[in-house]
Amino acid sequence: MLIGTLVNTAAVILGALIGMGLGNVLPERLRTTVMSGLGLCTLFVGISGTLGGENQLITIISMVIGAIIGELCDLDGHLNRFAEGLEKKFRKTGGKVSLAEGFVTASLLFCVGAMTIVGALNDGLMGDHQLLFTKSTLDFVSSVIFASSLGLGVLLSAGAVFVIQGSIACLASLVAPVLQANPAVIPEMTVVGSLLIIGISLNMLGVTKLKVMNYVPAIFIPIALCQFM
Repeated sequence: MLIGTLVNTAAVILGALIGMGLGNVLPERLRTTVMSGLGLCTLFVGISGTLGGENQLITIISMVIGAIIGELCDLDGHLNRFAEGLEKKFRKTGGKVSLAEGFVTASLLFCVGAMTIVGALNDGLMGDHQLLFTKSTLDFVSSVIFASSLGLGVLLSAGAVFVIQGSIACLASLVAPVLQANPAVIPEMTVVGSLLIIGISLNMLGVTKLKVMNYVPAIFIPIALCQFM
């Protein structure tokens, strides 16, 4: 069940190690330019993923309810405090980017996308690893680029990939009857996840400072809404 997740985790680790090595060689100006380009690519991925839904009302309600849950639980605060705790143990010297920023940015990018959800569900429901293998290739390239600028935090985000994707795959059997009875659920979850990717890209480009983690619960709200709408 977890083969796809394990391969994806290994790809992030390997890519991050390579990127951290390159980060000591590449000039700051080049890394900044590459990060901006990656932000634009992330924006493209997010916009592309929003085109598959059929019910805009489900997306809107999911975002509102998810934001309320995330804000009340202070998910962004918990994630940042966890990352800052890691930073105290793995003190990063020099540079303008903290370990916490690298960990949070990479974890959200690798874990809230459409391929994460659908790939982990396929992994758990049918033992189909193909989508996660494809995602592993993309994450490998992204982690090389991210780690060259964001450093150790990207490497540690591999743990988040393993926990989140693995959890979805393991719990997939519990929601299998719902997903099989209503095929519209996964496309609507994909749209919401893609909106979060757009939020990440805007943060990367310096346009906004959204607490994207507080919106993550919205990804799962369509499971309930699609039963009534």
